[in-house]
Amino acid sequence: MCGNAANDERHATEAVTEAIWDAWIAVNLKHQFFCAQAVLSDMKAAGRGAIINLGSISWMTGIGGMVAYSASKSAVLGLTRSLARDFGVYGIRVNAVAPGWIITQHQLEKWFTPGAEAHAMAAQCLKRRLQPMEVAKFVAFLASEEASACTSQQYVVDGGWA
Repeated sequence: MCGNAANDERHATEAVTEAIWDAWIAVNLKHQFFCAQAVLSDMKAAGRGAIINLGSISWMTGIGGMVAYSASKSAVLGLTRSLARDFGVYGIRVNAVAPGWIITQHQLEKWFTPGAEAHAMAAQCLKRRLQPMEVAKFVAFLASEEASACTSQQYVVDGGWA
C-alpha cells in the first residue's frame, strides 16, 4: 500500500485560518493513516505487508511559504515510525519516501519558473530534473521482498538536495 495525496498550495502564515490548517493537514496526512488502518487486517492475516507513505523534502530544506504543507509532510515521518512499531509484530514493514522536486504537469502549471529551477539545480548534487519514475522505482523496491529488512525509515529521493 502506498499513500500519497497532497495540496502544495503556497500560503502566507498570516493567511492560514484554523479551517485551512485542518483541511491541509487532512489532505496531506489523514489519508495515510486511514489507508494504513484499512489494510491492517488483511496484512495481519497474511503475516506480512509493506506500507509506503509519501512525504516531502520541503520541511527538511526549510522551504518557506507553505507552512501547513511542510508541517503535514514532516508528520509523515512520525506517523511512519509509529506505525512501523505497532505493525512490525505482524511482519508489516512501514517506510516513507521523501521526494525532491519532481517536475510534474501540476508543478509546471503552478510553480515552475526558470528561477525556481535554477534554485533547485544549485541545491541538488545531481544537476538535472528528477523524474517521477525514479521515485516510483524506489517505492517498488520498498514494497518488494528485496527490502524485507527495511522498516521505520524515511528514504530521501531528491538528487542530493536535503
